[in-house]
Formats: sequence, C-alpha cells, structure tokens
Amino acid sequence: MGASEPLDSLASSAALEDDYAGDRQFATTLARGLEILRCFTPGEPLLGNKEISQRTGLPKPTVSRLTYTLTRLGYLRHNIRLGKYQLGSAVLSIGYPLLASMSIRQIARPFMKELADHAGGSVNMGIRDRLNMVYVESCRSGNVATLPDIGTSVPIAQSVIGRAFLYACTPAEREAILNQMKVKQPEMLRRNQAAIAKSLEDIRARGFCVSNGDLRREVHAVGVPMRRSVDGEIVTFNCGVPAFMLKKGQLEEDIGPRLVAMVRNIEAAVGIH
Repeated sequence: MGASEPLDSLASSAALEDDYAGDRQFATTLARGLEILRCFTPGEPLLGNKEISQRTGLPKPTVSRLTYTLTRLGYLRHNIRLGKYQLGSAVLSIGYPLLASMSIRQIARPFMKELADHAGGSVNMGIRDRLNMVYVESCRSGNVATLPDIGTSVPIAQSVIGRAFLYACTPAEREAILNQMKVKQPEMLRRNQAAIAKSLEDIRARGFCVSNGDLRREVHAVGVPMRRSVDGEIVTFNCGVPAFMLKKGQLEEDIGPRLVAMVRNIEAAVGIH
C-alpha cells in the first residue's frame, strides 16, 4: 500500500523527450505541459514555477509560459497570495470519463467492500501508469480512515499490486518494464529485486503475494492479478491491513486466499473464465 508521491521520476522532462528522440510525431510542448501537471501530488498540491522547473528540468521561462497557458485553460489555478499553482477542475473533467467508462469498477466494488470489512483494512484496484500502479477503485472498512484512495500512485517494484501486475505481464512485457526500471529506478529495483522474484513465485504457487511493510512499514498487504486483461488493461488488486490489527499468519492463511477468491468472483462477473 502506499503514499501518494511522485514515484515515477519526474527528474527531467528532457529524459522523457530523450525517450522519443527522432520521433517526428512527438509533440514536445504538449509533453512538457503534461509533465508539469504530473508534478502535483496530494503531499505537494501547491508549487511555484521555480519548484516545477526543478522537478521537470525545464528552464524557468518555459515553465512560466506553460503554467500561464495551463491556468488560462483551467488545468491549473494560480494562488496569488502564495505565488503558487495548484491543479484546476479541468484536470478532473479529463480523468472522470476514464473512471466512468471502466464498468469493472462498479462490478468489483461490492466484492471489494465485503473483503475490506472482513479484513479491517482497504481493498484497491490498480492499473499501470508508466512504472507505477494507480488506484482506480478503493474500498475501506468503516473504522479505517487513513489508507489510500482513488488516484493513489505506488511503484510497481515496491508494491504487491505492482508485483502482481508484473506476474500478469507476458515475459516480453515484464522484461521491457524491468529494463525501464534498470534505467530510471536502478536503486529501487536493486532493493526490491529479490522481493519481486519471490512475489512472482508466490503467485505462481498460491495465487497471491505478500508484503510485510515493503511500501509502508505500518501496513501489510497481499496482491492478486486478474488472469486476463480488461479492455486491454492488466488489472490487479491488493488488500492492505494496519500491521497492529493482524494476527500471526492471517495474511497468508485468510486474507490472501480470500483476495484470490474475490478476484475469481470478479472475473466470473465480467465473463472471464
């Protein structure tokens, strides 16, 4: 489970542009504007041009022009008192049609809520965003108020929901993503390589993988992938529970198998057999 941090490095817009160097169809200005929008997180909802410049590697005059344009279009709001920007309502208007079109969210929600209540934690559905997983649905038990919500982004390498995604990839897809990590997240990959390998083996053997606080020390979790993609997306699930609430062996003996059963029920409901 995870915090809402900018996990897929925004270290430089230039690095992104390098990935598409030579692609004459690639619109650099559009890409830069989108990278600026990705700088904002729940932990850092207000950023000035200087901070955005540092995060993207773009020159400050370029950032100023882009933030001005994004503000005029409603994608940013300018806090005059603080001299900083925050996301505008137009960003939500773009994201909502995606969520609304994912009918699996409505199908999965009652199954997710039932398990969240049983476990005393939260159950989340995620899809890939570069080297992260982003939550597109989240259900929590009534007595849990601090676990992640829709839109939370967690690293593939460090999370059970991400490792479940790697399991569901084809070998070629998995190798390509791991190669991207070697280039863009070498230290994170080094720290998590053994856990990734164990997670893949665990899912192969028993259908789920376990994290005892790899992402957040105070939250332990299990992860399960769907066996087939939905509308072209690999969909994976996790169930996370505050560590102090867990009994010994509960993740492996109870919550993990229940999450597998939940995912199989969702697969049946959407016609995957």
